[in-house]
Amino acid sequence: MVRVKSRYLLCEINVSDRRDLLKLDDRAVAGSVKAAVARTHGDYGAALCSIRFCVKYLNAHTGIVFLRFHKGCYKLLWSALPFITSIECRGQIIPCFLNCLHVGGTIRTCQKFLIRYNTRQLHQMLPKYKNKEEKRKIQEAILSCSLTGGGNKALEDELESEEEDDE
Repeated sequence: MVRVKSRYLLCEINVSDRRDLLKLDDRAVAGSVKAAVARTHGDYGAALCSIRFCVKYLNAHTGIVFLRFHKGCYKLLWSALPFITSIECRGQIIPCFLNCLHVGGTIRTCQKFLIRYNTRQLHQMLPKYKNKEEKRKIQEAILSCSLTGGGNKALEDELESEEEDDE
């Protein structure tokens, strides 16, 4: 028996107004991706990319989306992403673009990358806050989203060392 190999594309949907993200659903994102592939690569590309293509995860609050597709056509799909300029959802056209963050062989590797990416984003936000209480809340948010186990102690030590460096 042979395993069917897939690729997972971790993308970020960037919009000018964050409230527009809440209007998106997975069918609208899938339709716009399929339409972009059909426009850029024609019928052949659309047929090739439609095999096993689906939106596995869409977070409407952060704009993160996981796309699953057949291993052989990930370059076709990846090359069509810059041509998505808007997504039509429930009769509304939402202007946006997709930023590819990571290509992985499993959902687990994409999730690990997403955790590291979000942690880096929070670390970049941390120096912007001058108030000690705000910094403490951000540090707690970082610790609460981290993996359980031994990783929390290492992250706590890293945050404390950064706080000492700031002083």
